Amino acid sequence: MNLVLQGPDTTIDTLRRIGALADPARVRELGAGAIRCEQVDFSEALKQTIEAAAGAARIDATFIAPGRTLADFRLVAMDMDSTLITIECIDEIADMQGLKPQVAAITEAAMRGELEFAESLTRRVALLAGLDASALERVYEERLAISMGGEAMLAQVRAAGLRTLLVSGGFTFFTERLKTRLGLDYTHANVLEIVDGKLTGRVLGGIVDAEEKKRTVERVCADMGIDTSQAIIMGDGANDLRMMSIAGLSVAFRAKPVVREQADVALNYTGLDGLLAILA
Repeated sequence: MNLVLQGPDTTIDTLRRIGALADPARVRELGAGAIRCEQVDFSEALKQTIEAAAGAARIDATFIAPGRTLADFRLVAMDMDSTLITIECIDEIADMQGLKPQVAAITEAAMRGELEFAESLTRRVALLAGLDASALERVYEERLAISMGGEAMLAQVRAAGLRTLLVSGGFTFFTERLKTRLGLDYTHANVLEIVDGKLTGRVLGGIVDAEEKKRTVERVCADMGIDTSQAIIMGDGANDLRMMSIAGLSVAFRAKPVVREQADVALNYTGLDGLLAILA
Protein backbone atom coordinates (compact mmCIF):
# COMPACT_ATOMS: atom_id res chain seq x y z
CA MET A 1 0.00 0.00 0.00
CA ASN A 2 0.90 3.67 -0.19
CA LEU A 3 0.51 5.96 2.80
CA VAL A 4 -0.36 9.64 2.30
CA LEU A 5 0.32 11.95 5.22
CA GLN A 6 -0.84 15.56 5.13
CA GLY A 7 -1.78 18.44 7.40
CA PRO A 8 -2.41 22.17 7.06
CA ASP A 9 -0.11 23.21 9.92
CA THR A 10 2.72 20.71 9.77
CA THR A 11 6.24 20.45 8.36
CA ILE A 12 7.86 18.02 5.97
CA ASP A 13 10.15 16.92 8.81
CA THR A 14 7.17 15.97 10.96
CA LEU A 15 5.53 14.14 8.09
CA ARG A 16 8.74 12.24 7.33
CA ARG A 17 9.18 11.32 11.00
CA ILE A 18 5.73 9.76 11.13
CA GLY A 19 6.14 8.20 7.70
CA ALA A 20 9.33 6.49 8.83
CA LEU A 21 7.23 4.40 11.22
CA ALA A 22 5.83 2.63 8.13
CA ASP A 23 9.30 1.78 6.77
CA PRO A 24 8.43 2.79 3.18
CA ALA A 25 10.56 1.96 0.14
CA ARG A 26 10.37 5.60 -1.00
CA VAL A 27 8.98 8.93 0.17
CA ARG A 28 7.74 11.55 -2.27
CA GLU A 29 6.88 15.12 -1.32
CA LEU A 30 3.52 16.22 -2.71
CA GLY A 31 3.76 19.85 -1.68
CA ALA A 32 4.47 21.88 1.43
CA GLY A 33 2.16 19.86 3.64
CA ALA A 34 1.92 16.35 2.18
CA ILE A 35 4.05 13.29 1.45
CA ARG A 36 3.42 9.86 -0.04
CA CYS A 37 5.18 6.87 1.51
CA GLU A 38 5.36 4.14 -1.12
CA GLN A 39 5.45 0.33 -0.90
CA VAL A 40 4.38 0.05 2.72
CA ASP A 41 3.68 -3.41 4.19
CA PHE A 42 0.16 -2.73 5.49
CA SER A 43 -1.24 -4.31 8.64
CA GLU A 44 -3.92 -3.32 11.13
CA ALA A 45 -1.24 -2.93 13.77
CA LEU A 46 0.71 -0.53 11.54
CA LYS A 47 -2.48 1.41 10.79
CA GLN A 48 -3.18 1.88 14.49
CA THR A 49 0.40 3.01 15.12
CA ILE A 50 0.36 5.50 12.25
CA GLU A 51 -3.09 6.87 13.11
CA ALA A 52 -2.12 7.41 16.75
CA ALA A 53 1.06 9.28 15.81
CA ALA A 54 -0.68 11.26 13.04
CA GLY A 55 -3.62 12.20 15.24
CA ALA A 56 -1.30 13.49 17.96
CA ALA A 57 0.34 15.74 15.34
CA ARG A 58 -3.01 16.80 13.77
CA ILE A 59 -2.12 15.07 10.53
CA ASP A 60 -4.37 13.00 8.27
CA ALA A 61 -3.09 9.52 7.38
CA THR A 62 -4.54 7.59 4.44
CA PHE A 63 -3.55 4.12 3.26
CA ILE A 64 -4.44 3.66 -0.40
CA ALA A 65 -3.62 1.22 -3.18
CA PRO A 66 -0.77 2.40 -5.45
CA GLY A 67 -1.70 3.98 -8.75
CA ARG A 68 -5.14 5.32 -7.86
CA THR A 69 -5.76 8.77 -9.36
CA LEU A 70 -8.67 11.08 -10.14
CA ALA A 71 -8.69 9.55 -13.62
CA ASP A 72 -10.11 6.34 -12.08
CA PHE A 73 -13.33 8.21 -11.26
CA ARG A 74 -16.08 10.01 -13.13
CA LEU A 75 -18.20 11.59 -10.38
CA VAL A 76 -17.73 13.32 -7.03
CA ALA A 77 -20.88 13.28 -4.88
CA MET A 78 -20.99 15.44 -1.75
CA ASP A 79 -23.20 16.05 1.22
CA MET A 80 -23.80 19.78 1.76
CA ASP A 81 -24.12 20.76 5.43
CA SER A 82 -20.86 20.42 7.39
CA THR A 83 -19.23 18.86 4.31
CA LEU A 84 -19.18 21.18 1.30
CA ILE A 85 -20.19 24.07 3.55
CA THR A 86 -19.18 24.82 7.13
CA ILE A 87 -22.63 25.18 8.67
CA GLU A 88 -25.79 23.17 9.29
CA CYS A 89 -28.28 25.41 7.46
CA ILE A 90 -31.29 24.33 9.49
CA ASP A 91 -29.51 25.18 12.74
CA GLU A 92 -28.73 28.67 11.46
CA ILE A 93 -32.30 29.15 10.21
CA ALA A 94 -33.52 28.10 13.66
CA ASP A 95 -31.23 30.69 15.21
CA MET A 96 -33.44 33.32 13.56
CA GLN A 97 -36.28 31.96 15.72
CA GLY A 98 -34.19 31.74 18.87
CA LEU A 99 -34.44 27.95 18.60
CA LYS A 100 -30.91 26.97 17.61
CA PRO A 101 -30.13 24.90 20.76
CA GLN A 102 -33.28 22.78 20.38
CA VAL A 103 -32.81 22.21 16.65
CA ALA A 104 -29.04 21.67 16.92
CA ALA A 105 -29.58 18.97 19.56
CA ILE A 106 -31.86 17.05 17.17
CA THR A 107 -29.35 17.57 14.32
CA GLU A 108 -26.50 16.15 16.40
CA ALA A 109 -28.54 13.10 17.47
CA ALA A 110 -29.41 12.36 13.82
CA MET A 111 -25.81 12.76 12.65
CA ARG A 112 -24.63 10.36 15.34
CA GLY A 113 -27.20 7.83 14.10
CA GLU A 114 -29.39 8.01 17.22
CA LEU A 115 -32.47 9.23 15.31
CA GLU A 116 -33.83 8.29 11.89
CA PHE A 117 -33.11 11.23 9.60
CA ALA A 118 -36.68 11.61 8.28
CA GLU A 119 -38.07 11.84 11.81
CA SER A 120 -35.39 14.29 12.88
CA LEU A 121 -35.95 16.54 9.85
CA THR A 122 -39.72 16.56 10.33
CA ARG A 123 -39.29 17.55 13.98
CA ARG A 124 -36.76 20.26 13.21
CA VAL A 125 -38.67 21.81 10.30
CA ALA A 126 -41.87 21.89 12.39
CA LEU A 127 -40.09 24.19 14.83
CA LEU A 128 -39.55 26.71 12.01
CA ALA A 129 -43.27 27.27 11.36
CA GLY A 130 -44.11 30.96 11.02
CA LEU A 131 -40.55 32.12 10.28
CA ASP A 132 -40.28 34.75 7.57
CA ALA A 133 -38.74 33.18 4.44
CA SER A 134 -36.28 36.08 4.22
CA ALA A 135 -34.35 34.31 6.98
CA LEU A 136 -33.13 31.82 4.36
CA GLU A 137 -31.49 34.58 2.35
CA ARG A 138 -29.89 35.97 5.50
CA VAL A 139 -28.39 32.57 6.35
CA TYR A 140 -27.04 32.21 2.80
CA GLU A 141 -25.55 35.70 2.66
CA GLU A 142 -24.33 36.10 6.24
CA ARG A 143 -23.43 32.65 7.53
CA LEU A 144 -22.84 30.14 4.74
CA ALA A 145 -19.18 29.53 3.85
CA ILE A 146 -17.52 26.92 1.65
CA SER A 147 -15.43 24.44 3.63
CA MET A 148 -11.65 24.80 3.55
CA GLY A 149 -10.24 23.58 0.26
CA GLY A 150 -13.67 23.08 -1.29
CA GLU A 151 -13.29 25.40 -4.25
CA ALA A 152 -9.74 24.18 -4.98
CA MET A 153 -10.94 20.58 -4.90
CA LEU A 154 -13.85 21.31 -7.24
CA ALA A 155 -11.60 23.15 -9.69
CA GLN A 156 -9.23 20.18 -9.95
CA VAL A 157 -12.08 17.69 -10.16
CA ARG A 158 -13.62 19.62 -13.07
CA ALA A 159 -10.22 19.94 -14.76
CA ALA A 160 -9.88 16.15 -14.58
CA GLY A 161 -13.23 15.75 -16.34
CA LEU A 162 -15.30 14.54 -13.38
CA ARG A 163 -18.87 15.63 -12.80
CA THR A 164 -20.21 16.81 -9.46
CA LEU A 165 -23.34 16.00 -7.45
CA LEU A 166 -24.51 17.84 -4.33
CA VAL A 167 -27.03 15.59 -2.55
CA SER A 168 -28.37 16.92 0.71
CA GLY A 169 -30.81 16.35 3.51
CA GLY A 170 -30.87 20.15 3.60
CA PHE A 171 -32.85 22.45 1.36
CA THR A 172 -33.07 23.38 -2.31
CA PHE A 173 -32.90 27.08 -1.39
CA PHE A 174 -29.20 26.53 -0.66
CA THR A 175 -28.29 23.72 -3.07
CA GLU A 176 -29.60 25.61 -6.10
CA ARG A 177 -27.60 28.72 -5.21
CA LEU A 178 -24.48 26.64 -4.67
CA LYS A 179 -25.04 24.88 -7.98
CA THR A 180 -24.84 28.23 -9.77
CA ARG A 181 -22.06 29.65 -7.61
CA LEU A 182 -19.77 26.62 -7.84
CA GLY A 183 -20.69 25.25 -11.27
CA LEU A 184 -22.03 21.94 -9.95
CA ASP A 185 -23.60 19.49 -12.39
CA TYR A 186 -26.36 17.93 -10.25
CA THR A 187 -28.16 18.77 -7.01
CA HIS A 188 -30.92 17.12 -4.98
CA ALA A 189 -32.38 18.26 -1.65
CA ASN A 190 -35.59 18.88 0.32
CA VAL A 191 -38.11 21.57 -0.58
CA LEU A 192 -39.31 23.80 2.24
CA GLU A 193 -42.98 24.79 1.97
CA ILE A 194 -43.44 28.55 1.96
CA VAL A 195 -46.91 30.16 2.05
CA ASP A 196 -47.46 33.94 2.07
CA GLY A 197 -43.76 34.50 2.62
CA LYS A 198 -43.51 32.31 5.71
CA LEU A 199 -42.29 28.79 6.41
CA THR A 200 -45.15 26.42 7.19
CA GLY A 201 -43.03 23.96 9.13
CA ARG A 202 -43.43 21.31 6.44
CA VAL A 203 -41.36 19.79 3.63
CA LEU A 204 -42.93 19.30 0.20
CA GLY A 205 -42.67 15.84 -1.36
CA GLY A 206 -40.49 13.00 -0.14
CA ILE A 207 -37.69 13.58 2.33
CA VAL A 208 -34.11 13.20 1.13
CA ASP A 209 -32.94 10.73 3.76
CA ALA A 210 -30.08 8.21 3.75
CA GLU A 211 -31.81 5.84 1.34
CA GLU A 212 -32.81 8.64 -1.03
CA LYS A 213 -29.24 9.93 -1.04
CA LYS A 214 -28.05 6.48 -2.07
CA ARG A 215 -30.74 6.24 -4.77
CA THR A 216 -29.76 9.68 -6.07
CA VAL A 217 -26.14 8.62 -6.52
CA GLU A 218 -27.32 5.48 -8.29
CA ARG A 219 -29.63 7.49 -10.59
CA VAL A 220 -26.92 9.99 -11.52
CA CYS A 221 -24.41 7.20 -12.17
CA ALA A 222 -26.97 5.41 -14.35
CA ASP A 223 -27.64 8.64 -16.28
CA MET A 224 -23.89 9.01 -16.82
CA GLY A 225 -23.55 5.38 -17.88
CA ILE A 226 -21.06 4.57 -15.12
CA ASP A 227 -20.87 2.22 -12.17
CA THR A 228 -21.06 3.59 -8.62
CA SER A 229 -17.52 2.28 -8.14
CA GLN A 230 -16.48 5.23 -10.33
CA ALA A 231 -17.88 7.70 -7.78
CA ILE A 232 -16.07 9.42 -4.94
CA ILE A 233 -18.60 10.14 -2.18
CA MET A 234 -18.01 12.62 0.65
CA GLY A 235 -20.01 13.04 3.84
CA ASP A 236 -19.89 13.66 7.57
CA GLY A 237 -22.99 12.22 9.21
CA ALA A 238 -24.74 8.88 9.71
CA ASN A 239 -27.26 9.62 6.96
CA ASP A 240 -24.37 9.69 4.45
CA LEU A 241 -23.25 6.13 5.19
CA ARG A 242 -25.59 4.38 2.74
CA MET A 243 -24.45 6.40 -0.24
CA MET A 244 -20.83 6.17 0.90
CA SER A 245 -21.16 2.37 1.06
CA ILE A 246 -21.56 2.13 -2.74
CA ALA A 247 -18.66 4.46 -3.57
CA GLY A 248 -15.43 3.54 -5.25
CA LEU A 249 -13.84 5.82 -2.64
CA SER A 250 -15.65 7.13 0.44
CA VAL A 251 -14.38 10.24 2.20
CA ALA A 252 -15.34 11.26 5.75
CA PHE A 253 -14.85 15.01 6.17
CA ARG A 254 -14.77 16.38 9.73
CA ALA A 255 -17.06 13.45 10.38
CA LYS A 256 -18.75 11.76 13.31
CA PRO A 257 -16.85 8.71 14.67
CA VAL A 258 -19.34 6.24 13.15
CA VAL A 259 -18.60 7.71 9.70
CA ARG A 260 -14.82 7.92 10.11
CA GLU A 261 -14.72 4.25 11.11
CA GLN A 262 -16.47 3.10 7.93
CA ALA A 263 -14.95 5.45 5.33
CA ASP A 264 -11.95 4.70 3.12
CA VAL A 265 -10.51 8.16 3.82
CA ALA A 266 -10.91 10.46 6.81
CA LEU A 267 -10.00 14.13 6.47
CA ASN A 268 -10.01 15.45 10.01
CA TYR A 269 -7.51 18.30 9.64
CA THR A 270 -6.88 19.03 5.96
CA GLY A 271 -9.42 20.68 3.72
CA LEU A 272 -11.54 19.01 1.07
CA ASP A 273 -8.61 19.45 -1.30
CA GLY A 274 -6.81 16.81 0.77
CA LEU A 275 -8.46 14.43 -1.67
CA LEU A 276 -6.10 15.72 -4.37
CA ALA A 277 -2.95 14.62 -2.54
CA ILE A 278 -4.44 11.19 -1.86
CA LEU A 279 -5.15 10.69 -5.57
CA ALA A 280 -2.07 12.51 -6.87
